[in-house]
Amino acid sequence: MKRLLLAAFAAATTLTAVSCEDFLSGGGNAAAGTGTLVWRFLPAVRAAALPDTNQFILKVTDSKGTVLFEGPYGSSPERLEVAAGSYTVSAVSAVFTAPAFDSPVYGDTQIVPVEAGKTTYVTLSCTMLGCGIRLRIPAAFREAYPGGRLELSSLDGRLEYGYTETRTAYFQPGMVSLLLHLDSDTRTLFSREMEPREILTVGLSAPGAGGVTGAAVSVEVDTVKVYHDYTYKENDGAAGSSPGNALSVSQARASAGVTGVWVCGYIVGGDLSSTGSKMNTAPPFSKDTHFAIASRSSLTEKEYCLSVELPKGPVRDALNLVDHPDLLGRQIFLKGDLVEAYFGLPGLKNVKEFSE
Repeated sequence: MKRLLLAAFAAATTLTAVSCEDFLSGGGNAAAGTGTLVWRFLPAVRAAALPDTNQFILKVTDSKGTVLFEGPYGSSPERLEVAAGSYTVSAVSAVFTAPAFDSPVYGDTQIVPVEAGKTTYVTLSCTMLGCGIRLRIPAAFREAYPGGRLELSSLDGRLEYGYTETRTAYFQPGMVSLLLHLDSDTRTLFSREMEPREILTVGLSAPGAGGVTGAAVSVEVDTVKVYHDYTYKENDGAAGSSPGNALSVSQARASAGVTGVWVCGYIVGGDLSSTGSKMNTAPPFSKDTHFAIASRSSLTEKEYCLSVELPKGPVRDALNLVDHPDLLGRQIFLKGDLVEAYFGLPGLKNVKEFSE
């Protein structure tokens, strides 16, 4: 299946929320002094190394710190009706508890105002929040200090770095030190104030084999910063003009009549019926002509879904749930024509292009 990969960027892209007139159903009631808060990750194609945003931990709080929602992004509600005021929306791929190998944390935080009678759309980017260090330990160093023990230390904890270790150690931004333990002696070989998204390679050198405990150790720091920073970046052009600018399911449901538009969502079910709420949300599936998508993999109520017609040919062959039940819960980008009703709910027909 065709995959579009997002390029890695050397610096994070900060995306702010946009407050506009409510074009979604269920908007705020101005008379009651309430507005609507809607959030999403920018619908660009995920980088291959990025965790599934559906599993990110989302937290929504008001200006007093009261938690309105906290849990997996995929289980979050479609929208929240809230009192006019300021709100903080954050999402992280994991909760940082201590330094760890090969465990970068990604996420974003937005503080946004919600106005009475309007909907505020929070667009979350996804950047690496921590920093990392990897060591280059030559054989001469291991021979000079056979009983030595290397350790990376920060205010958040310590992480032993074995002589044969090749992974990157990740920390919170701040001061990180490299320690060498030799029997009862401990030396600080290296200390640096690390910045977010900064990855450093630290090379060690020492006298040749047979070196003694008192021998000098030199440290060579690769001053070229390597950023493991995969950022959702909105492409130029009108909404729906590309996968990077795809409409959300909510936007698509309100845009019947628009043709040749890209839509992004999660495949949540199939075997739809034209009446009632019937939708099969687990294998096996019996119909290969369509499926339903939603903005979260956990949303299976038809009022939040968009039905998708799979025309006969390559699109149906690649995407139908009868032959590919593993696609259930998968994020998908589809280009087609939005219609007012297909299987009793807003739909997308004439799909000619897709990207997972």
